Amino acid sequence: MNQQNLGDISNMASATRGLRRVFIRDLILQARIGIHDHERAQSQPIVINIDASVEEDTSAIADTITDVVCYETLTLQIKDVIARGHTDLVEVLAENIADTLLRDQRIMRLRIRLEKPDAIDEAAGVGVEIERLSRRHPVISAAETT
Repeated sequence: MNQQNLGDISNMASATRGLRRVFIRDLILQARIGIHDHERAQSQPIVINIDASVEEDTSAIADTITDVVCYETLTLQIKDVIARGHTDLVEVLAENIADTLLRDQRIMRLRIRLEKPDAIDEAAGVGVEIERLSRRHPVISAAETT
């Protein structure tokens, strides 16, 4: 599995801003994605990385799964999006995943990286990365986005 440097988003967790970082790294799923005939004919592996900046209320955590943004729930939501059927573009799939995950109002910021490891023979992978802000939290300072 190829390794990626996610150090540039390490500031997504912050004690001073009350943020927790919830992540999924190198989730490999089969998806029907692509514009070419062979991509329409069969599924192919995609590698998904998710980083979510989550509002935390440490005073309310009672050690139950409902108190947190759960990575297992996020994974199931991603699988549900993929199960909807064929998508032509990785950009559209990334947006669909973002829209679904951002329904949890505790997620303030979301970074999604989708990679097709088998798309180009000479490359370890190709894809897209997006970052989206919750509509509930539309303003994040410039210092928080770097």
